[in-house]
Amino acid sequence: MTNYAQIALDTLFERYDLLPKEKRYHGKWSYDIGVVLLGVKAAYEQTNEKKYLAYIKETMDFYIQSDGTIRGYSFDAMNIDYINNGKLLFLLYKETKADKYKVALDLLYRQLQEMPRTKEGSFWHKKIYPNQVWLDGLYMGAPFLAEYAVTFDRPADLTDVVQQFTHCYQQTCDSNSDLLYHAWDEARIQPWADSETGCSAHFWGRSIGWFMMALVDTIALLPDEAATSSLSQMFEQTLKALANVRSAEHVWYQVLDQGEKTGNYLEASASSMICYAAAKAIKLGVISQEWQGFVDETYQGIINEFVFITNEGWLNLIRNCEVAGLGGPDKRDGSFVYYISEPIITNDFKGYGAFLQASLLLQPLSEEG
Repeated sequence: MTNYAQIALDTLFERYDLLPKEKRYHGKWSYDIGVVLLGVKAAYEQTNEKKYLAYIKETMDFYIQSDGTIRGYSFDAMNIDYINNGKLLFLLYKETKADKYKVALDLLYRQLQEMPRTKEGSFWHKKIYPNQVWLDGLYMGAPFLAEYAVTFDRPADLTDVVQQFTHCYQQTCDSNSDLLYHAWDEARIQPWADSETGCSAHFWGRSIGWFMMALVDTIALLPDEAATSSLSQMFEQTLKALANVRSAEHVWYQVLDQGEKTGNYLEASASSMICYAAAKAIKLGVISQEWQGFVDETYQGIINEFVFITNEGWLNLIRNCEVAGLGGPDKRDGSFVYYISEPIITNDFKGYGAFLQASLLLQPLSEEG
Protein backbone atom coordinates (compact mmCIF):
# COMPACT_ATOMS: atom_id res chain seq x y z
CA MET A 1 0.00 0.00 0.00
CA THR A 2 1.27 3.47 -0.85
CA ASN A 3 2.37 5.31 2.29
CA TYR A 4 1.28 8.89 1.63
CA ALA A 5 2.72 10.07 4.95
CA GLN A 6 6.20 9.06 3.83
CA ILE A 7 5.73 10.58 0.38
CA ALA A 8 4.43 13.83 1.87
CA LEU A 9 7.44 14.04 4.20
CA ASP A 10 9.97 13.19 1.50
CA THR A 11 8.38 15.75 -0.79
CA LEU A 12 8.56 18.41 1.92
CA PHE A 13 12.26 17.80 2.51
CA GLU A 14 13.15 17.73 -1.17
CA ARG A 15 11.09 20.78 -2.13
CA TYR A 16 11.79 23.09 0.79
CA ASP A 17 15.21 23.41 2.39
CA LEU A 18 14.10 26.23 4.67
CA LEU A 19 10.41 27.09 4.79
CA PRO A 20 10.68 30.78 5.79
CA LYS A 21 12.84 31.54 2.75
CA GLU A 22 10.19 30.40 0.30
CA LYS A 23 9.01 33.29 -1.85
CA ARG A 24 5.52 33.21 -0.38
CA TYR A 25 6.90 34.02 3.09
CA HIS A 26 10.00 36.23 2.74
CA GLY A 27 10.88 35.40 6.34
CA LYS A 28 7.41 36.15 7.73
CA TRP A 29 6.52 34.61 11.12
CA SER A 30 3.62 32.80 9.46
CA TYR A 31 1.37 30.43 11.40
CA ASP A 32 0.99 27.90 8.56
CA ILE A 33 4.67 26.99 8.82
CA GLY A 34 3.80 25.68 12.27
CA VAL A 35 1.06 23.47 10.84
CA VAL A 36 3.63 21.74 8.60
CA LEU A 37 6.23 21.47 11.37
CA LEU A 38 3.72 19.83 13.71
CA GLY A 39 3.49 17.11 11.08
CA VAL A 40 7.27 16.79 11.09
CA LYS A 41 7.15 16.64 14.90
CA ALA A 42 4.69 13.73 14.68
CA ALA A 43 7.11 11.94 12.34
CA TYR A 44 9.94 12.49 14.83
CA GLU A 45 7.84 11.12 17.68
CA GLN A 46 6.98 8.02 15.64
CA THR A 47 10.50 7.24 14.43
CA ASN A 48 12.95 9.12 16.67
CA GLU A 49 14.87 9.96 13.48
CA LYS A 50 17.05 12.99 14.18
CA LYS A 51 16.61 14.41 10.67
CA TYR A 52 13.05 15.36 11.58
CA LEU A 53 14.13 17.16 14.74
CA ALA A 54 16.93 18.87 12.81
CA TYR A 55 14.46 20.14 10.20
CA ILE A 56 12.27 21.66 12.91
CA LYS A 57 15.26 23.18 14.69
CA GLU A 58 16.74 24.72 11.56
CA THR A 59 13.41 26.29 10.64
CA MET A 60 12.71 27.66 14.10
CA ASP A 61 16.28 28.88 14.54
CA PHE A 62 15.72 31.13 11.54
CA TYR A 63 13.21 32.95 13.74
CA ILE A 64 14.40 32.47 17.33
CA GLN A 65 17.41 34.69 17.90
CA SER A 66 20.13 33.95 20.44
CA ASP A 67 18.46 36.21 23.03
CA GLY A 68 15.05 34.59 22.53
CA THR A 69 13.54 37.39 20.48
CA ILE A 70 11.51 36.29 17.46
CA ARG A 71 12.26 37.56 13.98
CA GLY A 72 9.18 38.98 12.27
CA TYR A 73 7.09 38.93 15.46
CA SER A 74 5.22 41.91 16.92
CA PHE A 75 4.07 41.69 20.52
CA ASP A 76 2.01 44.86 20.24
CA ALA A 77 -0.03 43.48 17.33
CA MET A 78 -1.80 41.18 19.79
CA ASN A 79 -2.36 38.77 16.92
CA ILE A 80 -3.36 35.29 18.07
CA ASP A 81 -2.04 33.81 14.80
CA TYR A 82 1.45 34.63 16.10
CA ILE A 83 1.14 32.01 18.83
CA ASN A 84 0.88 28.91 16.62
CA ASN A 85 4.54 28.44 15.66
CA GLY A 86 5.40 28.57 19.34
CA LYS A 87 4.00 25.06 19.76
CA LEU A 88 7.27 23.72 18.33
CA LEU A 89 9.32 25.45 21.01
CA PHE A 90 8.20 23.02 23.72
CA LEU A 91 9.89 20.17 21.84
CA LEU A 92 13.03 22.18 21.14
CA TYR A 93 13.35 23.31 24.75
CA LYS A 94 12.86 19.77 26.00
CA GLU A 95 15.43 18.35 23.57
CA THR A 96 18.10 21.06 23.77
CA LYS A 97 17.51 22.87 27.10
CA ALA A 98 18.58 26.05 25.28
CA ASP A 99 17.44 29.13 27.19
CA LYS A 100 16.42 31.03 24.06
CA TYR A 101 13.49 28.68 23.49
CA LYS A 102 12.18 29.24 27.01
CA VAL A 103 12.54 33.01 26.60
CA ALA A 104 10.51 32.83 23.37
CA LEU A 105 7.91 30.58 25.02
CA ASP A 106 7.55 33.06 27.87
CA LEU A 107 7.13 35.93 25.42
CA LEU A 108 4.29 34.19 23.60
CA TYR A 109 2.70 33.20 26.91
CA ARG A 110 2.88 36.82 28.04
CA GLN A 111 1.11 37.85 24.85
CA LEU A 112 -1.79 35.56 25.73
CA GLN A 113 -1.89 36.98 29.26
CA GLU A 114 -2.15 40.49 27.89
CA MET A 115 -4.43 39.77 24.91
CA PRO A 116 -7.57 41.91 24.83
CA ARG A 117 -10.67 39.87 25.56
CA THR A 118 -14.44 39.94 25.21
CA LYS A 119 -16.48 40.61 28.34
CA GLU A 120 -16.80 36.87 29.00
CA GLY A 121 -13.07 36.31 28.56
CA SER A 122 -12.53 35.13 24.98
CA PHE A 123 -9.38 36.32 23.24
CA TRP A 124 -9.87 38.82 20.45
CA HIS A 125 -8.52 37.51 17.17
CA LYS A 126 -6.22 40.50 16.74
CA LYS A 127 -5.99 44.00 18.16
CA ILE A 128 -7.05 45.33 14.75
CA TYR A 129 -10.16 43.09 14.93
CA PRO A 130 -11.72 44.36 18.18
CA ASN A 131 -14.38 42.32 19.98
CA GLN A 132 -14.10 39.52 17.42
CA VAL A 133 -13.68 35.79 18.11
CA TRP A 134 -12.81 33.63 15.11
CA LEU A 135 -12.82 29.81 15.13
CA ASP A 136 -9.29 29.91 13.66
CA GLY A 137 -8.00 31.57 16.82
CA LEU A 138 -8.86 28.60 19.01
CA TYR A 139 -6.34 26.51 17.08
CA MET A 140 -3.68 29.19 17.22
CA GLY A 141 -3.86 29.87 20.94
CA ALA A 142 -5.61 27.22 23.02
CA PRO A 143 -3.30 24.19 22.56
CA PHE A 144 -0.26 26.40 23.19
CA LEU A 145 -1.74 27.76 26.40
CA ALA A 146 -2.68 24.24 27.51
CA GLU A 147 0.82 22.90 26.86
CA TYR A 148 2.42 25.85 28.62
CA ALA A 149 0.14 25.32 31.62
CA VAL A 150 0.96 21.60 31.83
CA THR A 151 4.69 22.03 31.16
CA PHE A 152 5.26 24.87 33.62
CA ASP A 153 2.61 23.95 36.22
CA ARG A 154 0.04 26.71 35.81
CA PRO A 155 -3.23 24.84 36.43
CA ALA A 156 -5.36 28.00 36.52
CA ASP A 157 -4.62 28.49 32.84
CA LEU A 158 -6.28 25.17 32.03
CA THR A 159 -9.59 26.57 33.26
CA ASP A 160 -9.04 29.51 30.91
CA VAL A 161 -8.38 27.14 28.00
CA VAL A 162 -11.65 25.26 28.54
CA GLN A 163 -13.54 28.53 28.85
CA GLN A 164 -12.10 29.76 25.54
CA PHE A 165 -13.72 26.81 23.79
CA THR A 166 -16.94 26.99 25.78
CA HIS A 167 -17.59 30.64 25.08
CA CYS A 168 -16.69 30.38 21.40
CA TYR A 169 -18.89 27.34 20.93
CA GLN A 170 -21.85 28.93 22.69
CA GLN A 171 -21.62 32.05 20.55
CA THR A 172 -21.01 30.44 17.14
CA CYS A 173 -23.03 27.20 17.17
CA ASP A 174 -26.13 27.21 14.99
CA SER A 175 -29.01 25.63 16.89
CA ASN A 176 -30.53 24.09 13.75
CA SER A 177 -27.50 22.41 12.18
CA ASP A 178 -24.98 22.29 15.07
CA LEU A 179 -22.42 23.72 12.63
CA LEU A 180 -20.29 26.66 13.77
CA TYR A 181 -20.21 30.05 12.11
CA HIS A 182 -16.76 31.35 11.14
CA ALA A 183 -16.71 34.22 13.63
CA TRP A 184 -18.61 36.26 16.19
CA ASP A 185 -18.59 40.00 16.87
CA GLU A 186 -19.44 40.81 20.46
CA ALA A 187 -20.18 44.44 19.55
CA ARG A 188 -22.42 43.39 16.62
CA ILE A 189 -21.21 46.30 14.53
CA GLN A 190 -19.08 44.62 11.87
CA PRO A 191 -20.64 44.69 8.37
CA TRP A 192 -20.32 40.89 8.21
CA ALA A 193 -22.02 40.29 11.58
CA ASP A 194 -25.70 39.55 12.13
CA SER A 195 -27.17 42.44 14.10
CA GLU A 196 -28.90 40.11 16.55
CA THR A 197 -26.51 37.18 16.99
CA GLY A 198 -23.20 38.83 16.06
CA CYS A 199 -22.31 35.77 13.95
CA SER A 200 -20.93 35.79 10.43
CA ALA A 201 -23.18 34.48 7.67
CA HIS A 202 -21.70 31.13 6.67
CA PHE A 203 -20.12 27.87 7.79
CA TRP A 204 -16.64 28.01 6.28
CA GLY A 205 -15.04 24.57 6.07
CA ARG A 206 -11.53 25.41 7.19
CA SER A 207 -12.66 27.48 10.16
CA ILE A 208 -14.46 24.44 11.60
CA GLY A 209 -11.43 22.36 10.64
CA TRP A 210 -9.25 24.63 12.78
CA PHE A 211 -11.71 24.34 15.66
CA MET A 212 -11.82 20.54 15.49
CA MET A 213 -8.02 20.25 15.40
CA ALA A 214 -7.83 22.67 18.32
CA LEU A 215 -10.19 20.52 20.36
CA VAL A 216 -8.32 17.24 19.92
CA ASP A 217 -4.88 18.80 20.30
CA THR A 218 -6.02 20.41 23.54
CA ILE A 219 -7.80 17.31 24.87
CA ALA A 220 -4.56 15.36 24.33
CA LEU A 221 -2.78 17.77 26.70
CA LEU A 222 -5.32 18.07 29.49
CA PRO A 223 -4.57 16.05 32.60
CA ASP A 224 -7.88 14.35 33.41
CA GLU A 225 -11.28 13.37 32.08
CA ALA A 226 -13.07 16.00 34.15
CA ALA A 227 -11.23 18.70 32.23
CA THR A 228 -11.93 17.14 28.86
CA SER A 229 -15.53 15.95 29.18
CA SER A 230 -17.17 19.16 27.94
CA LEU A 231 -14.67 19.48 25.11
CA SER A 232 -15.23 15.86 24.08
CA GLN A 233 -18.99 16.40 23.99
CA MET A 234 -18.47 19.54 21.90
CA PHE A 235 -16.27 17.58 19.50
CA GLU A 236 -18.69 14.72 18.94
CA GLN A 237 -21.68 17.00 18.45
CA THR A 238 -19.79 19.04 15.84
CA LEU A 239 -18.49 15.91 14.10
CA LYS A 240 -22.04 14.59 13.75
CA ALA A 241 -23.02 17.92 12.20
CA LEU A 242 -20.08 17.67 9.79
CA ALA A 243 -21.08 14.12 8.86
CA ASN A 244 -24.45 15.50 7.77
CA VAL A 245 -22.83 17.81 5.20
CA ARG A 246 -20.05 15.52 3.96
CA SER A 247 -20.14 15.17 0.18
CA ALA A 248 -20.76 11.99 -1.82
CA GLU A 249 -16.98 11.95 -2.37
CA HIS A 250 -16.54 11.73 1.44
CA VAL A 251 -14.91 15.15 1.74
CA TRP A 252 -16.18 18.67 2.42
CA TYR A 253 -17.10 21.78 0.48
CA GLN A 254 -15.58 25.23 0.92
CA VAL A 255 -18.95 26.46 2.22
CA LEU A 256 -20.09 23.41 4.09
CA ASP A 257 -23.86 23.44 3.72
CA GLN A 258 -24.05 24.87 0.19
CA GLY A 259 -22.73 21.89 -1.73
CA GLU A 260 -25.10 22.16 -4.66
CA LYS A 261 -24.68 25.89 -5.14
CA THR A 262 -22.87 26.99 -8.31
CA GLY A 263 -19.26 27.95 -7.63
CA ASN A 264 -18.83 25.95 -4.46
CA TYR A 265 -16.06 23.35 -4.55
CA LEU A 266 -14.59 20.42 -2.64
CA GLU A 267 -11.76 21.85 -0.54
CA ALA A 268 -8.61 20.04 0.59
CA SER A 269 -7.52 21.85 3.75
CA ALA A 270 -10.85 21.61 5.58
CA SER A 271 -11.22 17.96 4.58
CA SER A 272 -7.70 17.15 5.81
CA MET A 273 -8.20 18.98 9.09
CA ILE A 274 -11.49 17.22 9.85
CA CYS A 275 -9.95 13.87 8.92
CA TYR A 276 -6.98 14.46 11.23
CA ALA A 277 -9.20 15.60 14.09
CA ALA A 278 -11.54 12.61 13.83
CA ALA A 279 -8.65 10.13 13.55
CA LYS A 280 -6.97 11.61 16.62
CA ALA A 281 -10.26 11.66 18.52
CA ILE A 282 -10.60 7.90 17.99
CA LYS A 283 -7.02 7.37 19.15
CA LEU A 284 -7.67 9.42 22.30
CA GLY A 285 -10.99 7.72 23.02
CA VAL A 286 -12.91 10.96 22.56
CA ILE A 287 -15.22 9.20 20.09
CA SER A 288 -15.86 5.50 19.66
CA GLN A 289 -14.20 3.08 17.26
CA GLU A 290 -17.48 3.08 15.31
CA TRP A 291 -16.22 6.25 13.62
CA GLN A 292 -13.21 4.45 12.10
CA GLY A 293 -15.03 3.60 8.87
CA PHE A 294 -16.04 7.24 8.51
CA VAL A 295 -12.42 8.34 8.95
CA ASP A 296 -11.10 5.74 6.51
CA GLU A 297 -13.66 6.80 3.89
CA THR A 298 -12.70 10.42 4.39
CA TYR A 299 -9.00 9.73 4.03
CA GLN A 300 -9.57 7.78 0.84
CA GLY A 301 -11.78 10.60 -0.40
CA ILE A 302 -8.97 13.09 0.19
CA ILE A 303 -6.54 10.90 -1.74
CA ASN A 304 -9.01 10.46 -4.58
CA GLU A 305 -9.96 14.13 -4.86
CA PHE A 306 -6.87 16.11 -3.91
CA VAL A 307 -3.67 14.03 -4.01
CA PHE A 308 -1.56 13.81 -7.15
CA ILE A 309 1.95 12.42 -7.51
CA THR A 310 4.23 14.30 -9.91
CA ASN A 311 6.73 12.79 -12.36
CA GLU A 312 9.44 13.36 -9.72
CA GLY A 313 7.44 11.32 -7.23
CA TRP A 314 6.47 14.40 -5.23
CA LEU A 315 3.06 14.83 -3.64
CA ASN A 316 0.78 17.69 -4.70
CA LEU A 317 -2.30 18.57 -2.68
CA ILE A 318 -4.66 20.50 -4.93
CA ARG A 319 -7.69 22.72 -4.33
CA ASN A 320 -6.78 24.54 -1.14
CA CYS A 321 -8.42 27.87 -0.36
CA GLU A 322 -5.43 30.17 0.02
CA VAL A 323 -6.92 32.42 2.68
CA ALA A 324 -10.28 33.63 3.95
CA GLY A 325 -11.11 36.16 6.62
CA LEU A 326 -13.62 38.81 7.58
CA GLY A 327 -13.54 42.60 7.48
CA GLY A 328 -10.16 44.30 7.42
CA PRO A 329 -8.82 46.64 4.73
CA ASP A 330 -10.31 44.43 1.98
CA LYS A 331 -13.77 44.73 3.56
CA ARG A 332 -14.33 40.97 3.34
CA ASP A 333 -18.08 40.56 3.75
CA GLY A 334 -18.29 36.85 4.59
CA SER A 335 -20.80 36.19 1.82
CA PHE A 336 -21.00 32.96 -0.14
CA VAL A 337 -19.54 34.78 -3.15
CA TYR A 338 -16.63 35.98 -1.03
CA TYR A 339 -15.68 32.48 0.15
CA ILE A 340 -15.76 30.95 -3.32
CA SER A 341 -13.86 33.86 -4.86
CA GLU A 342 -10.65 33.64 -2.84
CA PRO A 343 -7.70 32.04 -4.70
CA ILE A 344 -7.55 28.25 -4.88
CA ILE A 345 -3.97 26.95 -4.82
CA THR A 346 -1.88 23.78 -4.71
CA ASN A 347 0.28 22.80 -1.71
CA ASP A 348 -0.87 25.57 0.57
CA PHE A 349 0.87 24.78 3.85
CA LYS A 350 -2.33 24.86 5.91
CA GLY A 351 -3.74 22.04 3.82
CA TYR A 352 -0.45 20.24 3.28
CA GLY A 353 0.38 20.33 6.99
CA ALA A 354 -3.05 19.02 7.95
CA PHE A 355 -2.83 16.26 5.33
CA LEU A 356 0.61 15.29 6.64
CA GLN A 357 -0.70 15.12 10.21
CA ALA A 358 -3.73 13.06 9.15
CA SER A 359 -1.58 10.70 7.11
CA LEU A 360 0.82 10.08 9.98
CA LEU A 361 -2.11 9.02 12.16
CA LEU A 362 -3.62 6.73 9.53
CA GLN A 363 -0.38 5.48 7.94
CA PRO A 364 2.21 5.64 10.75
CA LEU A 365 5.83 5.48 9.67
CA SER A 366 6.55 2.90 12.34
CA GLU A 367 4.50 0.40 10.34
CA GLU A 368 7.10 0.43 7.59
CA GLY A 369 9.67 -2.34 7.28
